[in-house]
Amino acid sequence: METLCFTLNGVETRVEVLADETLLTVLRDRLHLTGTKGACLEGECGSCTVLLDGRPVNSCLTLALSVADRSVLTIEGLSDGRSLSALQRAFLQTGAAQCGYCTPGLILAAYALLQQTPRPSEDELLRAMEGNLCRCTGYKSIIEAIRIAAREVGS
Repeated sequence: METLCFTLNGVETRVEVLADETLLTVLRDRLHLTGTKGACLEGECGSCTVLLDGRPVNSCLTLALSVADRSVLTIEGLSDGRSLSALQRAFLQTGAAQCGYCTPGLILAAYALLQQTPRPSEDELLRAMEGNLCRCTGYKSIIEAIRIAAREVGS
């Protein structure tokens, strides 16, 4: 076991990890943050997306020790206590959160986009969502939710 020190959702965090453990495993099994999901475990579906230093990564493919001294944001870190973020509210408003399995990864990918590009074009929006699969919604409500959040955050 090795000690991993990193910033998690704005809080300095120390946790004992095995050298071959993924960030997904550490988040869910050691730190009990179950918002990040593991579906394909091959980096294809995006359900495990977290932000590493502000950029979306597949936590199922990221070795936990590689985030030492870096910053990780999970879906739990987007809300402010009991208040949901603009993206989380918009996903609920449009019905973009159906079964919910892909939702945390989609929201984090969208959050990263809006941090970089507050008023994304259609192409930028679609490109940012590549790699995040949803079997429930058909994506229309997801795209609308991101647009709503962009207008709210940008105003």
